[in-house]
Amino acid sequence: MSEKQHPADCSSSLNLSHVQANRLGQMLTDDACRRLGIFVIPEDFVLSVVIPVYNEVDTVLTVIERVRRTGLPLELILVDDGSQDGTREKLQALSPSSDLKVIFHEKNRGKGAALRTGFAEASGTAVVVQDADLEYDPDDFRFLIQPIVENQADVVYGTRYGHHDRPVPPLWHVAVNRLITRLANLRTGLYLSDVETCYKLMRRELIQELAPNLKENRFGIEIELTVKLARKRVRFYERPIRYDRRGFDQGKKIGWRDGLRALYCMLRY
Repeated sequence: MSEKQHPADCSSSLNLSHVQANRLGQMLTDDACRRLGIFVIPEDFVLSVVIPVYNEVDTVLTVIERVRRTGLPLELILVDDGSQDGTREKLQALSPSSDLKVIFHEKNRGKGAALRTGFAEASGTAVVVQDADLEYDPDDFRFLIQPIVENQADVVYGTRYGHHDRPVPPLWHVAVNRLITRLANLRTGLYLSDVETCYKLMRRELIQELAPNLKENRFGIEIELTVKLARKRVRFYERPIRYDRRGFDQGKKIGWRDGLRALYCMLRY
């Protein structure tokens, strides 16, 4: 199996009724059910998945398929940020679907700008960001929405460093991320383990209140958003996620300038 292929995950299709959840709860402990993501999703719950896309012709259709395969009630919002490698044409050729909305930026404006566009279009109960490069596994969505559904959190961050069941990343990657995260924690008063994570899941009304005033057009959006969420004193939660890091030779776009911008954003916001 290649590094971009994943076996079927039984947890991703656990769309349980109350009777089924109670039956499993009697067979297993409450802690086991929680760790396995066994809980009932409310009938009116919809997860809006905002996917910023820029030159991801090899992965964009696979990402759509993988997100849909979670079996969750979804609204997919793809924002093509001026792609020039054939991604745009692939998205334009997609068949109309009730769960999918595609928006096109005429020119490249950056991840932050694409996210603002997507946040404004969301209509679900909660909103999560999904990159189009397959570094993150959408099967983790079920575990991320659980604290929201159980009213334990308003914001849930998926942490790449909260466990050890993962591919081993380069030391420099971890060191830079930890430095930025620790500085952000000093700035916000939070104790996060991974502030630069893509998987930030938020109640829709919360992010749509903030979105019109977000200013960062590139990856500085990660720090700006965290600082402004912390300022509102909302309930934060972290859950471990899987992460399959790709290199710059595979199209990774964030660079050292974005690290400096992150430091600037901590001071600015």
